[in-house]
Amino acid sequence: MAASMRQAVVKLPLRSYLQRTGCLLNPTRLTPCSLMMPVRTKKRGYIPPKPKPEFTTQEEAMAYAKDSGIVIPPEKIIWPLNVFCTAGIFDPYVPPEGDARLSPLSKDGLKQKTEHLKQMGATQLSIRKIRNFDPEFNIKTFAEQAQNIFIEAHNNLTNFNRHKLHELVTEHCYPELVRGNQYKTIRWKFLESLEPPRIVQVRYLSMVNEENAYGQVTVRMHTRQTLAIYDRFGRLMYGGENVPKDVLEYVVFEKHLSNRYGQWRLHDKIVPSWAPPKDPIIKTVMIPGPKLDPSQEYEEITSAQQASTPVNQ
Repeated sequence: MAASMRQAVVKLPLRSYLQRTGCLLNPTRLTPCSLMMPVRTKKRGYIPPKPKPEFTTQEEAMAYAKDSGIVIPPEKIIWPLNVFCTAGIFDPYVPPEGDARLSPLSKDGLKQKTEHLKQMGATQLSIRKIRNFDPEFNIKTFAEQAQNIFIEAHNNLTNFNRHKLHELVTEHCYPELVRGNQYKTIRWKFLESLEPPRIVQVRYLSMVNEENAYGQVTVRMHTRQTLAIYDRFGRLMYGGENVPKDVLEYVVFEKHLSNRYGQWRLHDKIVPSWAPPKDPIIKTVMIPGPKLDPSQEYEEITSAQQASTPVNQ
């Protein structure tokens, strides 16, 4: 009896030890556990409604907030800033009416002479400031240089050399030149200069600080040109290649003086109020024809209409 009790006492710890070891060596313990996901087996009978907005438009919400006394801060519109050119002409030149000089003895002539002296004073001051950034700037030779830039820019616009055109015109002038020319053909040619180009105004401007400076020069050009514009069907819309015209223009050139590699480029054009209106553009329109059935031909209808019309003898 005592011996059997000893064997039972000895066997129980060994069996439990083997069972524990077997659980550790079980290969199912090395496999990853399966992911248990709850599955919806019964559909809910009640679905809560979606919340409806109190206001259908933003204007109604703004009006309600204003009536309630809520102060709404104004929206700040951030405009893109281009540091390589200005957004326009900061002091446009006003050409005299008819581009003629009046007698200084008359009242209008005296007023014109006084205004001219004021403009010349501002021009001389701007020239000195521009020469601080560009020592090679010379009024005597700049007019011819500006006319060459003008001719080269229009030639590249005719051939549409985009990369060269960006070197000759500013970012402000480029959209104005190429807008609406996608399906058109332009033929432009410079024939001669009726009068030598001359500088009528020079201006200097600094933005943000004195180091960021710009210079603008207005050049008067009286030239003879030919211009012809064709639409996408090849029909003439404006002008003519064999019709020369005398053109009087006031062209503005600009340079970013703070840029070491900056150069003078075509920036804008001044159109005086007394300038004659431009010729109208000839547009191509489609004339609607008769409505045809799938079994009819256009030639049959036209021949039947011609046969039905009486002939005047």
